Amino acid sequence: MIYPPACLGCGGRVERDFGLCGACWGQMPFIGGTVCDACGVPLLGEEEAEGALCEECHAHPRPWSHGRAALMYEEMARKLILGFKHGDREEVARPAGRWLAQALGPLVDAETLIVPIPLHWKRILKRKYNQSALLVQALARETGAVPALDLLQRRIATPSLDGKTRAERFEILSQAIQVTPKRQGLATGRRVVLVDDVMTSGATFAAATQALLPENPARIDVVALARVAKHAYMTQ
Repeated sequence: MIYPPACLGCGGRVERDFGLCGACWGQMPFIGGTVCDACGVPLLGEEEAEGALCEECHAHPRPWSHGRAALMYEEMARKLILGFKHGDREEVARPAGRWLAQALGPLVDAETLIVPIPLHWKRILKRKYNQSALLVQALARETGAVPALDLLQRRIATPSLDGKTRAERFEILSQAIQVTPKRQGLATGRRVVLVDDVMTSGATFAAATQALLPENPARIDVVALARVAKHAYMTQ
């Protein structure tokens, strides 16, 4: 009664905590229909095609098996994620867990190991939390999957990737992530899903995947809360 539920987007009254009002919900760019099987970007076309790839993933094959994203990084999604990432809006993780579970579908179950993209300890001190770890915890509540919050660690404090080219992003991140020594062997033979808030070039997911491959997991998939893309791609 003192603190009635407020919309995550505009702050207006809603019926339940961690919800969106009708107007803000209408601005959420959820991804549906046919998507690229490797990065989750929407594909143009009327019929769903299993295993379809976008132009970028045709040109640059991904080291992981499947990729998904819940939202496009635009409109209300961009506002929520920026607040979540830089504005202490930790409550965004609660509904985001549901959206991630829906995006993953059968790619995640109670046996899956779900792993956040790590932040360097200096970044955590500044930000106070790893937003990807909060997403993993929320996804675990929705799916029963097994969270492995410290499986990976960021060994190098990389600079911001904003404004960097695709090649520069991959170069900067190429040696930045490693398996935490005390967690070696945890992913062996397991299905793993890497979780992050935003996917742009895929360089961060690629670095994390490369770090995990020597552990011989059964499969590595990735999921982002939002996908950055200029437009939907036609399949080739």
